Amino acid sequence: MILLSQLKPSPVWEYFDEICRIPRLSKNEERIRKYLLEFARKNNLESKEDNTGNILIIRPPSPGMENRKTVVLQSHMDMVGEKNADHPHDWKKDPIIPVINEGWVTAQGTTLGADDGMGIASQLAILTDPKLKSGKIECLFTVDEESGMTGAIGLKPDFFEGRILINLDSEDEGVLYIGCAGGMDTIGTMKYLSEPTGKNSKALNLAVTGLHGGHSGDEIHKGYGNSVKIMNRLLWNLSNKFSISLSNFDGGNLRNAIPREAFATIVINKESAGEIISWINSFGLTIIEEFVEIEKDLRISVKEVDLPSFVMDKDNQTRLLASLTCCPHGAIAWSKEMDDLVETSTNLASVKFDENNTIRIVTTQRSSIESSRHDVAAMVETCLKLAGAEVVHSDGYPGWRPNMTSEILKITRNSYQKLFGKEPNIRAIHAGLECGLIFEKFKGIDMISFGPTIRGAHTPEEKIEIRTAQMFWDLLLDVLANIPLK
Repeated sequence: MILLSQLKPSPVWEYFDEICRIPRLSKNEERIRKYLLEFARKNNLESKEDNTGNILIIRPPSPGMENRKTVVLQSHMDMVGEKNADHPHDWKKDPIIPVINEGWVTAQGTTLGADDGMGIASQLAILTDPKLKSGKIECLFTVDEESGMTGAIGLKPDFFEGRILINLDSEDEGVLYIGCAGGMDTIGTMKYLSEPTGKNSKALNLAVTGLHGGHSGDEIHKGYGNSVKIMNRLLWNLSNKFSISLSNFDGGNLRNAIPREAFATIVINKESAGEIISWINSFGLTIIEEFVEIEKDLRISVKEVDLPSFVMDKDNQTRLLASLTCCPHGAIAWSKEMDDLVETSTNLASVKFDENNTIRIVTTQRSSIESSRHDVAAMVETCLKLAGAEVVHSDGYPGWRPNMTSEILKITRNSYQKLFGKEPNIRAIHAGLECGLIFEKFKGIDMISFGPTIRGAHTPEEKIEIRTAQMFWDLLLDVLANIPLK
Protein backbone atom coordinates (compact mmCIF):
# COMPACT_ATOMS: atom_id res chain seq x y z
CA MET A 1 0.00 0.00 0.00
CA ILE A 2 1.33 3.43 -0.95
CA LEU A 3 1.46 5.95 1.90
CA LEU A 4 0.90 9.69 1.52
CA SER A 5 4.47 10.29 2.71
CA GLN A 6 5.71 8.43 -0.37
CA LEU A 7 4.07 10.92 -2.71
CA LYS A 8 5.86 13.95 -4.13
CA PRO A 9 6.53 16.53 -2.82
CA SER A 10 7.02 14.45 0.30
CA PRO A 11 7.22 17.30 2.88
CA VAL A 12 3.83 18.65 1.79
CA TRP A 13 2.16 15.24 1.81
CA GLU A 14 3.69 14.34 5.20
CA TYR A 15 2.23 17.46 6.77
CA PHE A 16 -1.10 16.91 5.01
CA ASP A 17 -1.21 13.40 6.46
CA GLU A 18 -0.70 14.85 9.95
CA ILE A 19 -3.41 17.46 9.38
CA CYS A 20 -5.90 14.75 8.31
CA ARG A 21 -5.69 13.34 11.84
CA ILE A 22 -6.79 16.63 13.45
CA PRO A 23 -10.53 17.48 13.65
CA ARG A 24 -10.90 21.04 12.35
CA LEU A 25 -14.44 21.88 11.34
CA SER A 26 -15.40 25.54 11.17
CA LYS A 27 -15.71 27.15 14.62
CA ASN A 28 -14.01 24.10 16.15
CA GLU A 29 -10.38 24.81 15.30
CA GLU A 30 -8.94 24.53 18.82
CA ARG A 31 -6.86 21.44 18.06
CA ILE A 32 -5.42 22.71 14.78
CA ARG A 33 -4.56 26.04 16.44
CA LYS A 34 -2.74 24.18 19.22
CA TYR A 35 -0.95 22.05 16.61
CA LEU A 36 0.27 25.11 14.68
CA LEU A 37 1.52 26.91 17.78
CA GLU A 38 3.32 23.77 18.95
CA PHE A 39 4.82 23.40 15.46
CA ALA A 40 6.23 26.94 15.71
CA ARG A 41 7.66 26.24 19.18
CA LYS A 42 9.33 22.98 18.08
CA ASN A 43 10.93 24.68 15.08
CA ASN A 44 12.04 27.80 16.99
CA LEU A 45 9.88 30.06 14.84
CA GLU A 46 8.27 33.29 15.98
CA SER A 47 4.49 33.03 16.21
CA LYS A 48 1.50 34.94 17.50
CA GLU A 49 -2.26 34.54 17.77
CA ASP A 50 -4.88 37.29 17.63
CA ASN A 51 -8.15 37.59 19.54
CA THR A 52 -10.08 35.93 16.69
CA GLY A 53 -7.85 32.84 16.70
CA ASN A 54 -5.83 33.62 13.58
CA ILE A 55 -2.19 32.52 13.78
CA LEU A 56 0.94 33.99 12.19
CA ILE A 57 4.20 32.00 12.00
CA ILE A 58 7.29 33.79 10.71
CA ARG A 59 10.26 32.41 8.81
CA PRO A 60 13.15 34.90 9.02
CA PRO A 61 14.98 35.88 5.82
CA SER A 62 17.81 33.70 4.59
CA PRO A 63 21.32 35.17 5.03
CA GLY A 64 21.88 37.76 2.33
CA MET A 65 18.13 37.99 1.55
CA GLU A 66 17.21 40.54 4.21
CA ASN A 67 16.59 43.24 1.59
CA ARG A 68 13.83 41.27 -0.18
CA LYS A 69 10.17 42.22 0.21
CA THR A 70 8.24 40.26 2.84
CA VAL A 71 5.73 37.73 1.49
CA VAL A 72 2.58 36.54 3.27
CA LEU A 73 1.41 32.98 2.54
CA GLN A 74 -2.22 32.57 3.55
CA SER A 75 -4.56 29.61 4.09
CA HIS A 76 -7.53 28.82 6.34
CA MET A 77 -7.43 26.25 9.15
CA ASP A 78 -11.02 25.00 8.97
CA MET A 79 -12.67 22.55 6.59
CA VAL A 80 -16.15 21.53 5.49
CA GLY A 81 -17.34 18.33 7.15
CA GLU A 82 -19.64 16.37 4.85
CA LYS A 83 -20.08 12.60 4.87
CA ASN A 84 -22.23 9.99 3.21
CA ALA A 85 -25.35 9.27 5.26
CA ASP A 86 -24.35 5.64 5.83
CA HIS A 87 -20.75 6.39 6.80
CA PRO A 88 -19.95 6.40 10.56
CA HIS A 89 -17.74 9.38 11.33
CA ASP A 90 -17.52 11.58 14.41
CA TRP A 91 -16.20 14.97 13.29
CA LYS A 92 -15.19 15.82 16.86
CA LYS A 93 -12.64 13.02 17.18
CA ASP A 94 -12.27 10.74 14.15
CA PRO A 95 -9.40 11.22 11.69
CA ILE A 96 -9.96 11.55 7.96
CA ILE A 97 -8.80 8.41 6.16
CA PRO A 98 -7.02 9.36 2.91
CA VAL A 99 -7.15 6.92 -0.01
CA ILE A 100 -4.89 6.92 -3.08
CA ASN A 101 -6.77 5.98 -6.23
CA GLU A 102 -5.62 6.27 -9.85
CA GLY A 103 -3.58 9.45 -9.51
CA TRP A 104 -5.83 11.13 -6.98
CA VAL A 105 -6.09 11.30 -3.20
CA THR A 106 -9.60 11.16 -1.76
CA ALA A 107 -11.13 10.06 1.58
CA GLN A 108 -13.24 7.19 2.87
CA GLY A 109 -16.84 8.44 2.95
CA THR A 110 -16.05 12.02 3.99
CA THR A 111 -14.69 15.26 2.70
CA LEU A 112 -10.90 15.11 2.40
CA GLY A 113 -10.11 18.57 3.71
CA ALA A 114 -7.67 19.35 0.90
CA ASP A 115 -9.60 22.63 0.93
CA ASP A 116 -7.56 24.09 2.55
CA GLY A 117 -5.38 21.41 4.13
CA MET A 118 -3.03 21.50 1.16
CA GLY A 119 -2.53 25.20 1.75
CA ILE A 120 -1.68 24.59 5.40
CA ALA A 121 0.66 21.71 4.54
CA SER A 122 2.55 23.76 1.95
CA GLN A 123 3.04 26.59 4.46
CA LEU A 124 4.47 24.19 7.04
CA ALA A 125 6.77 22.71 4.41
CA ILE A 126 7.97 26.20 3.43
CA LEU A 127 8.58 27.13 7.06
CA THR A 128 10.86 24.11 7.54
CA ASP A 129 12.51 23.81 4.10
CA PRO A 130 16.28 23.85 4.74
CA LYS A 131 17.13 24.54 1.08
CA LEU A 132 14.87 27.53 0.49
CA LYS A 133 16.62 30.88 0.02
CA SER A 134 14.13 33.68 0.42
CA GLY A 135 13.28 36.89 2.14
CA LYS A 136 11.08 37.05 5.21
CA ILE A 137 7.95 34.88 4.96
CA GLU A 138 4.88 35.33 7.16
CA CYS A 139 2.52 32.36 7.16
CA LEU A 140 -1.03 33.43 8.00
CA PHE A 141 -3.56 30.79 9.09
CA THR A 142 -7.12 32.11 9.45
CA VAL A 143 -10.08 30.54 11.23
CA ASP A 144 -13.67 29.94 10.17
CA GLU A 145 -13.36 30.68 6.47
CA GLU A 146 -15.95 28.14 5.42
CA SER A 147 -18.84 29.30 7.59
CA GLY A 148 -18.48 33.07 7.59
CA MET A 149 -14.89 34.24 7.06
CA THR A 150 -14.85 35.52 10.62
CA GLY A 151 -11.08 35.02 10.81
CA ALA A 152 -10.46 37.38 7.90
CA ILE A 153 -13.09 39.78 9.24
CA GLY A 154 -11.28 39.89 12.59
CA LEU A 155 -7.81 40.61 11.17
CA LYS A 156 -6.21 43.85 12.39
CA PRO A 157 -4.12 45.97 9.99
CA ASP A 158 -0.97 45.48 12.08
CA PHE A 159 -1.17 41.67 12.41
CA PHE A 160 1.32 41.09 9.61
CA GLU A 161 3.92 43.18 7.83
CA GLY A 162 4.00 41.95 4.21
CA ARG A 163 2.21 43.68 1.37
CA ILE A 164 2.59 40.81 -1.08
CA LEU A 165 0.17 37.99 -0.31
CA ILE A 166 -0.14 34.57 -1.92
CA ASN A 167 -3.46 32.92 -1.11
CA LEU A 168 -3.19 29.10 -1.17
CA ASP A 169 -6.91 28.31 -1.39
CA SER A 170 -7.44 27.80 -5.13
CA GLU A 171 -8.35 24.50 -6.76
CA ASP A 172 -7.27 24.61 -10.43
CA GLU A 173 -3.66 23.97 -11.42
CA GLY A 174 -2.63 26.24 -14.28
CA VAL A 175 -4.99 29.02 -13.23
CA LEU A 176 -3.79 32.17 -11.48
CA TYR A 177 -6.64 33.91 -9.70
CA ILE A 178 -6.56 37.69 -9.33
CA GLY A 179 -10.15 38.40 -8.27
CA CYS A 180 -13.15 36.86 -6.51
CA ALA A 181 -16.83 37.40 -5.83
CA GLY A 182 -18.31 38.92 -2.71
CA GLY A 183 -20.99 37.04 -0.81
CA MET A 184 -23.74 37.18 1.79
CA ASP A 185 -26.34 34.93 3.41
CA THR A 186 -30.11 35.36 3.38
CA ILE A 187 -31.84 33.34 6.10
CA GLY A 188 -35.56 32.87 6.62
CA THR A 189 -37.19 31.62 9.83
CA MET A 190 -40.86 30.72 9.95
CA LYS A 191 -43.18 29.31 12.60
CA TYR A 192 -45.94 26.78 12.01
CA LEU A 193 -48.74 25.17 14.02
CA SER A 194 -48.82 21.50 15.00
CA GLU A 195 -51.89 19.43 14.25
CA PRO A 196 -52.43 15.88 15.54
CA THR A 197 -52.28 13.06 13.02
CA GLY A 198 -55.52 11.24 12.21
CA LYS A 199 -56.24 7.68 13.29
CA ASN A 200 -56.58 6.33 9.77
CA SER A 201 -53.16 7.60 8.73
CA LYS A 202 -49.87 6.24 7.45
CA ALA A 203 -46.44 7.91 7.36
CA LEU A 204 -44.00 7.82 4.46
CA ASN A 205 -40.39 8.94 4.35
CA LEU A 206 -39.21 10.42 1.06
CA ALA A 207 -35.48 10.56 0.28
CA VAL A 208 -33.47 12.34 -2.41
CA THR A 209 -29.90 11.04 -2.32
CA GLY A 210 -26.82 10.43 -4.46
CA LEU A 211 -26.44 13.94 -5.86
CA HIS A 212 -23.04 15.42 -6.63
CA GLY A 213 -23.44 18.51 -4.45
CA GLY A 214 -20.37 20.69 -4.61
CA HIS A 215 -19.04 24.15 -3.86
CA SER A 216 -21.76 26.78 -4.13
CA GLY A 217 -19.34 29.17 -5.82
CA ASP A 218 -17.04 27.04 -7.97
CA GLU A 219 -19.72 24.64 -9.18
CA ILE A 220 -22.98 26.59 -9.06
CA HIS A 221 -23.09 26.87 -12.86
CA LYS A 222 -22.66 23.17 -13.63
CA GLY A 223 -26.32 22.23 -13.40
CA TYR A 224 -25.94 19.76 -10.55
CA GLY A 225 -29.18 18.82 -8.83
CA ASN A 226 -30.21 20.61 -5.64
CA SER A 227 -31.76 18.08 -3.25
CA VAL A 228 -33.89 20.73 -1.54
CA LYS A 229 -35.33 21.94 -4.84
CA ILE A 230 -35.96 18.38 -6.02
CA MET A 231 -37.62 17.36 -2.76
CA ASN A 232 -39.77 20.49 -2.76
CA ARG A 233 -40.79 19.86 -6.36
CA LEU A 234 -41.86 16.36 -5.37
CA LEU A 235 -43.83 17.62 -2.37
CA TRP A 236 -45.42 20.52 -4.28
CA ASN A 237 -46.72 18.29 -7.05
CA LEU A 238 -47.73 15.61 -4.57
CA SER A 239 -49.72 18.11 -2.49
CA ASN A 240 -51.54 19.38 -5.57
CA LYS A 241 -52.68 15.86 -6.48
CA PHE A 242 -53.29 14.21 -3.09
CA SER A 243 -54.12 15.17 0.47
CA ILE A 244 -50.82 15.03 2.33
CA SER A 245 -49.52 16.54 5.56
CA LEU A 246 -45.87 17.40 6.06
CA SER A 247 -44.26 16.33 9.32
CA ASN A 248 -40.59 17.00 8.61
CA PHE A 249 -38.28 18.44 5.94
CA ASP A 250 -34.51 18.02 6.34
CA GLY A 251 -32.44 19.02 3.35
CA GLY A 252 -28.84 20.23 2.98
CA ASN A 253 -26.32 21.04 5.70
CA LEU A 254 -23.89 23.79 4.78
CA ARG A 255 -24.45 27.33 3.57
CA ASN A 256 -21.66 27.13 1.00
CA ALA A 257 -22.43 23.69 -0.42
CA ILE A 258 -25.04 22.69 -2.99
CA PRO A 259 -27.27 20.29 -1.01
CA ARG A 260 -26.73 16.62 -1.84
CA GLU A 261 -29.45 14.93 0.20
CA ALA A 262 -32.95 15.75 1.44
CA PHE A 263 -35.49 13.82 3.48
CA ALA A 264 -39.14 14.49 4.24
CA THR A 265 -41.84 12.72 6.24
CA ILE A 266 -45.44 12.98 5.08
CA VAL A 267 -48.67 11.66 6.58
CA ILE A 268 -51.40 10.33 4.28
CA ASN A 269 -54.69 8.46 4.45
CA LYS A 270 -54.12 4.71 4.60
CA GLU A 271 -56.53 4.04 1.73
CA SER A 272 -54.48 6.26 -0.60
CA ALA A 273 -51.10 4.74 0.27
CA GLY A 274 -50.76 2.43 -2.71
CA GLU A 275 -51.71 5.08 -5.22
CA ILE A 276 -49.44 7.71 -3.62
CA ILE A 277 -46.41 5.40 -3.45
CA SER A 278 -46.94 4.46 -7.09
CA TRP A 279 -47.17 8.14 -8.07
CA ILE A 280 -43.98 9.03 -6.12
CA ASN A 281 -42.05 6.24 -7.82
CA SER A 282 -43.29 7.30 -11.24
CA PHE A 283 -42.63 11.01 -10.73
CA GLY A 284 -39.23 10.17 -9.23
CA LEU A 285 -38.26 8.35 -12.41
CA THR A 286 -39.24 11.44 -14.41
CA ILE A 287 -36.90 13.63 -12.35
CA ILE A 288 -34.08 11.07 -12.51
CA GLU A 289 -34.41 11.00 -16.30
CA GLU A 290 -34.04 14.79 -16.43
CA PHE A 291 -30.70 14.59 -14.59
CA VAL A 292 -29.45 11.32 -16.08
CA GLU A 293 -26.49 12.87 -17.92
CA ILE A 294 -25.09 14.81 -14.95
CA GLU A 295 -26.40 13.04 -11.83
CA LYS A 296 -25.94 9.34 -12.55
CA ASP A 297 -26.29 8.32 -8.87
CA LEU A 298 -29.47 10.27 -8.11
CA ARG A 299 -31.98 8.18 -6.16
CA ILE A 300 -35.55 9.09 -5.14
CA SER A 301 -37.06 6.58 -2.75
CA VAL A 302 -40.08 6.14 -0.49
CA LYS A 303 -40.68 3.86 2.48
CA GLU A 304 -43.21 3.48 5.28
CA VAL A 305 -42.11 4.74 8.73
CA ASP A 306 -43.61 5.12 12.20
CA LEU A 307 -46.50 7.53 12.38
CA PRO A 308 -45.51 10.87 13.98
CA SER A 309 -47.80 12.43 16.56
CA PHE A 310 -48.08 15.79 14.82
CA VAL A 311 -47.93 17.36 11.38
CA MET A 312 -47.58 20.91 10.04
CA ASP A 313 -50.77 22.96 9.61
CA LYS A 314 -52.01 23.14 6.01
CA ASP A 315 -51.80 26.93 5.57
CA ASN A 316 -48.13 27.13 6.50
CA GLN A 317 -47.39 23.96 4.56
CA THR A 318 -48.76 25.58 1.41
CA ARG A 319 -46.80 28.78 2.04
CA LEU A 320 -43.56 26.92 2.66
CA LEU A 321 -43.78 24.78 -0.48
CA ALA A 322 -44.83 27.77 -2.59
CA SER A 323 -41.95 29.93 -1.38
CA LEU A 324 -39.38 27.17 -1.99
CA THR A 325 -40.84 26.64 -5.45
CA CYS A 326 -40.25 30.27 -6.40
CA CYS A 327 -36.92 30.62 -4.55
CA PRO A 328 -34.17 30.87 -7.20
CA HIS A 329 -31.10 28.66 -7.26
CA GLY A 330 -28.11 28.65 -9.59
CA ALA A 331 -26.32 31.11 -11.87
CA ILE A 332 -28.27 34.33 -12.29
CA ALA A 333 -25.92 36.36 -14.51
CA TRP A 334 -22.61 35.88 -16.34
CA SER A 335 -19.65 38.25 -16.45
CA LYS A 336 -19.52 40.63 -19.38
CA GLU A 337 -15.78 41.19 -18.86
CA MET A 338 -14.36 37.68 -18.45
CA ASP A 339 -15.39 34.60 -20.45
CA ASP A 340 -17.08 31.70 -18.66
CA LEU A 341 -17.21 33.50 -15.30
CA VAL A 342 -20.43 33.54 -13.29
CA GLU A 343 -21.12 37.09 -12.18
CA THR A 344 -24.08 36.52 -9.83
CA SER A 345 -25.58 33.40 -8.26
CA THR A 346 -27.67 32.14 -5.37
CA ASN A 347 -27.66 28.81 -3.52
CA LEU A 348 -30.70 27.39 -1.74
CA ALA A 349 -28.53 25.63 0.82
CA SER A 350 -30.75 24.04 3.47
CA VAL A 351 -34.20 23.65 4.97
CA LYS A 352 -34.50 22.35 8.53
CA PHE A 353 -37.42 21.73 10.93
CA ASP A 354 -36.67 21.90 14.66
CA GLU A 355 -38.47 20.85 17.82
CA ASN A 356 -39.97 24.29 18.42
CA ASN A 357 -42.21 24.36 15.35
CA THR A 358 -39.66 26.49 13.56
CA ILE A 359 -38.32 26.12 10.04
CA ARG A 360 -34.94 27.60 9.09
CA ILE A 361 -34.15 28.24 5.43
CA VAL A 362 -30.55 29.16 4.57
CA THR A 363 -29.44 30.63 1.24
CA THR A 364 -26.20 32.21 -0.01
CA GLN A 365 -25.73 34.89 -2.65
CA ARG A 366 -22.51 35.70 -4.53
CA SER A 367 -21.61 38.37 -7.07
CA SER A 368 -18.61 40.31 -8.32
CA ILE A 369 -20.97 43.34 -8.43
CA GLU A 370 -22.19 44.43 -5.01
CA SER A 371 -25.48 45.91 -6.24
CA SER A 372 -26.32 42.66 -8.07
CA ARG A 373 -25.59 40.64 -4.93
CA HIS A 374 -28.10 42.71 -3.00
CA ASP A 375 -30.61 42.50 -5.84
CA VAL A 376 -30.64 38.70 -5.93
CA ALA A 377 -30.79 38.66 -2.10
CA ALA A 378 -33.93 40.78 -2.39
CA MET A 379 -35.40 38.22 -4.83
CA VAL A 380 -34.78 35.45 -2.30
CA GLU A 381 -36.16 37.55 0.56
CA THR A 382 -39.39 38.14 -1.36
CA CYS A 383 -39.87 34.41 -1.91
CA LEU A 384 -39.23 33.59 1.74
CA LYS A 385 -41.65 36.25 2.89
CA LEU A 386 -44.38 34.45 0.92
CA ALA A 387 -44.10 31.82 3.63
CA GLY A 388 -44.47 34.46 6.32
CA ALA A 389 -40.81 34.01 7.22
CA GLU A 390 -38.78 36.55 9.09
CA VAL A 391 -35.77 37.28 6.90
CA VAL A 392 -32.29 38.50 7.85
CA HIS A 393 -29.22 39.17 5.73
CA SER A 394 -25.65 38.68 6.89
CA ASP A 395 -23.20 41.55 6.59
CA GLY A 396 -21.43 39.60 3.88
CA TYR A 397 -17.94 40.09 2.57
CA PRO A 398 -16.53 42.14 -0.31
CA GLY A 399 -15.15 40.98 -3.62
CA TRP A 400 -11.56 41.35 -4.81
CA ARG A 401 -11.14 43.49 -7.91
CA PRO A 402 -8.67 42.13 -10.50
CA ASN A 403 -5.44 44.05 -11.19
CA MET A 404 -3.75 43.00 -14.44
CA THR A 405 -0.70 45.20 -13.66
CA SER A 406 0.01 43.40 -10.37
CA GLU A 407 3.70 42.81 -9.59
CA ILE A 408 3.09 39.40 -8.00
CA LEU A 409 1.01 38.40 -11.02
CA LYS A 410 3.94 39.22 -13.33
CA ILE A 411 6.36 37.23 -11.14
CA THR A 412 4.06 34.21 -10.88
CA ARG A 413 3.22 34.28 -14.57
CA ASN A 414 6.92 34.33 -15.51
CA SER A 415 7.67 31.48 -13.10
CA TYR A 416 4.87 29.37 -14.54
CA GLN A 417 6.02 29.93 -18.11
CA LYS A 418 9.62 29.08 -17.19
CA LEU A 419 8.74 25.92 -15.26
CA PHE A 420 6.05 24.43 -17.48
CA GLY A 421 6.64 25.97 -20.90
CA LYS A 422 3.12 27.30 -21.31
CA GLU A 423 0.97 30.29 -20.45
CA PRO A 424 -1.19 30.06 -17.31
CA ASN A 425 -4.82 31.08 -17.35
CA ILE A 426 -5.48 34.33 -15.51
CA ARG A 427 -8.95 34.53 -14.06
CA ALA A 428 -11.26 35.73 -11.35
CA ILE A 429 -13.21 33.13 -9.36
CA HIS A 430 -16.90 33.14 -8.48
CA ALA A 431 -16.19 31.59 -5.10
CA GLY A 432 -15.45 33.86 -2.16
CA LEU A 433 -11.82 34.08 -1.11
CA GLU A 434 -10.58 35.81 2.00
CA CYS A 435 -8.61 38.04 -0.36
CA GLY A 436 -11.63 40.34 -0.68
CA LEU A 437 -11.63 41.12 3.04
CA ILE A 438 -7.85 41.32 3.22
CA PHE A 439 -7.75 43.66 0.22
CA GLU A 440 -10.23 45.95 1.97
CA LYS A 441 -8.29 46.01 5.28
CA PHE A 442 -4.66 46.13 4.09
CA LYS A 443 -4.34 49.09 1.77
CA GLY A 444 -1.98 48.65 -1.16
CA ILE A 445 -1.61 44.89 -0.73
CA ASP A 446 -0.72 42.95 -3.90
CA MET A 447 -2.29 39.47 -4.08
CA ILE A 448 -2.58 36.32 -6.14
CA SER A 449 -4.13 32.91 -5.51
CA PHE A 450 -3.13 29.52 -6.92
CA GLY A 451 -3.14 25.88 -5.91
CA PRO A 452 -3.24 22.24 -7.06
CA THR A 453 -6.25 20.69 -8.77
CA ILE A 454 -9.00 19.76 -6.30
CA ARG A 455 -12.37 18.43 -7.41
CA GLY A 456 -15.60 17.89 -5.47
CA ALA A 457 -14.73 20.27 -2.64
CA HIS A 458 -17.35 20.33 0.15
CA THR A 459 -18.52 16.80 -0.77
CA PRO A 460 -17.40 13.26 0.11
CA GLU A 461 -16.16 13.04 -3.50
CA GLU A 462 -13.48 15.66 -2.77
CA LYS A 463 -10.14 14.66 -4.28
CA ILE A 464 -6.77 16.17 -5.18
CA GLU A 465 -4.78 15.30 -8.29
CA ILE A 466 -1.39 14.05 -7.12
CA ARG A 467 0.71 15.28 -10.06
CA THR A 468 -0.56 18.84 -9.63
CA ALA A 469 0.62 18.95 -6.01
CA GLN A 470 4.21 18.81 -7.26
CA MET A 471 3.51 21.50 -9.87
CA PHE A 472 1.94 23.72 -7.21
CA TRP A 473 4.96 23.23 -4.94
CA ASP A 474 7.49 23.93 -7.69
CA LEU A 475 5.66 27.11 -8.65
CA LEU A 476 5.47 28.32 -5.06
CA LEU A 477 9.19 27.76 -4.49
CA ASP A 478 10.12 29.57 -7.71
CA VAL A 479 7.91 32.55 -6.95
CA LEU A 480 9.38 32.92 -3.46
CA ALA A 481 12.90 32.77 -4.92
CA ASN A 482 12.08 35.65 -7.27
CA ILE A 483 10.54 38.18 -4.90
CA PRO A 484 12.15 41.57 -5.68
CA LEU A 485 14.09 43.95 -3.48
CA LYS A 486 12.32 46.31 -1.11
